[in-house]
Amino acid sequence: MGQDLSQMNERALEQHRLRRVGFVFQFFNLIPSISAIENLELPMVMAGVAESECQSRAKALLALVDLEAKGQKRPEELSGGEQQRVAVALALANDPALILADEPTGNLDSTNAAAIVNLLKSLAIEHGKTVIMVSHDPKMVEVFPTVHSMRDGRFVTAQAMA
Repeated sequence: MGQDLSQMNERALEQHRLRRVGFVFQFFNLIPSISAIENLELPMVMAGVAESECQSRAKALLALVDLEAKGQKRPEELSGGEQQRVAVALALANDPALILADEPTGNLDSTNAAAIVNLLKSLAIEHGKTVIMVSHDPKMVEVFPTVHSMRDGRFVTAQAMA
């Protein structure tokens, strides 16, 4: 986006991450004491989004991940696949251009894992997001158009998949 991150102070870097980068973690990182919808609203509130817009965007994000009916549930009341879909929605809360996903399917059964990967692919293709996903499972990455492999911290291959 034309910005030199090395020239930013800590506050500017925080704002950059808050507004331009979405993170999907392997272990969800949802706040257990608040509902799914409140988890989605929190980063928007931190970014200064108006309360009414936070609510409407959070509902739209829940719809995007097919969880409209689960917005009032706390994370412990959701299945692992549902928690991970909320985590993907959380990564999108402030409409970032870049989504970083660290083993987002590592703790999921094959059906939920495929749903998460297809959602991430859809975000890239249909919503113009850049998605960088780390996975040790070759089946989880083969749906993406380009796959880069690393060994010992270095890129060893780049291959067009689809």
